Amino acid sequence: MKNNNYRLIIYLLGLIFLASWRIEAILPCQCQENRILLLQTPRMEGEDVFLLQSRLKDLNIYRGRTDGVYDLEVARAVAEYQVRQQLEPNGVVDAQTWELLGDGLFPVATAQKKQPPEGQLKIVVDLYKRILTLYNDGEIYQTYPVSVGKVSSKTPVGEWAIIGKSKDWGGGFGTRWLGLNVPWGIFGIHGTNKPWSIGQAASQGCVRMYNRHIEQLFDWVPVKTRVDIIGERLPISVNRELRPGQSGLSVMQLQDNLQQQGFDPGYRDARYGPTTVQAVQELESQFRLKVDGIVDWNVLFLLDLPKD
Repeated sequence: MKNNNYRLIIYLLGLIFLASWRIEAILPCQCQENRILLLQTPRMEGEDVFLLQSRLKDLNIYRGRTDGVYDLEVARAVAEYQVRQQLEPNGVVDAQTWELLGDGLFPVATAQKKQPPEGQLKIVVDLYKRILTLYNDGEIYQTYPVSVGKVSSKTPVGEWAIIGKSKDWGGGFGTRWLGLNVPWGIFGIHGTNKPWSIGQAASQGCVRMYNRHIEQLFDWVPVKTRVDIIGERLPISVNRELRPGQSGLSVMQLQDNLQQQGFDPGYRDARYGPTTVQAVQELESQFRLKVDGIVDWNVLFLLDLPKD
């Protein structure tokens, strides 16, 4: 009887572990929730502190460095802001203070269409301009200002697709979430509870929008909508064989070089799928190599993938 109880406990613990792993697997990006910020030792640090400093500077309250460290000068600026808002001036950024910091901020004026587009949709995110453009049958239908990844957590450049839609994650995710099929992390397009970050390179790699903008886009675009993210991506050296089914930056570099040599790999989605296999086979055939769709060292050197 004791052994049966023991097995049951182990079984239930296993189920709990699997459930927790599954929940973690489907969570969106590591965008920070609204932490309560306060003066303590060691000092609190992070993206949320950086955005707080930026907002307080916009309000001409904070005159220190925007370094993401919650020090005495930041706490004094918070207390000054709280006095203006008739809050207790304790220098603690709680949920009420966070909410008030966003008051009075409205999206830049854009010609907002109210009717949903009816054609073939595609999203293009320009990391240089920090603009998201929705195309309808190849024509610009709507543009939105966005926030993109910081230098330390860049938004992934490539040709992706929306693979999931969710509402009301809360906190740093805003009111809507559009998940992307980036193979090396969890990235998406989502809203924000820090609207003053829009237009900046301030996120953990996701694309942030004003909540009312992401709500409109969310209603318009279906799952499988293509999302092209345009920006700088430094070339990498590929010094290993690549095979169908693999994914990652090495595969994306392969797709880049195939395209440059006139072999169409399909979408630059960092996945070694059928269209990339076909492009490799076309190259192999042209150079009288074994046509197997595998990037061996002959193919690597033909595509100038290994670097010194």
